[in-house]
Amino acid sequence: MQKLTNKEEEIMHILWKLEKAFVKDVLAEIKEDKPHYNTLSTIIRNLEEKGYVSYNAYGKTHQYFPIVSKEDYKTKFMSTAIENYFNSSYKNVVSFFAKEEKISVDELKEIIKLIENKA
Repeated sequence: MQKLTNKEEEIMHILWKLEKAFVKDVLAEIKEDKPHYNTLSTIIRNLEEKGYVSYNAYGKTHQYFPIVSKEDYKTKFMSTAIENYFNSSYKNVVSFFAKEEKISVDELKEIIKLIENKA
């Protein structure tokens, strides 16, 4: 699975939300920094080349849909981030968020319960 640019990832989130969309539909969903129609079309074709989307052709127009699920992408993205930034340690991930005060004690307790119940 190839790494996506920020803009490609933004487009994938739109396609995951819409499930199927023409370029004009994707363009309508972009809130800020709207690219030109042709630029967006090129980005979506790049996603197709990378194996993230496919399409149904209707004459000269294409309706695009994701072929990589959001869950599969999230799993790969998180695994890579944890490997690259936290030495493959989930403990380091939790410690990081605790130190940054991005996770509460109650949330940590919930995580512990999830782990205990899974065992």
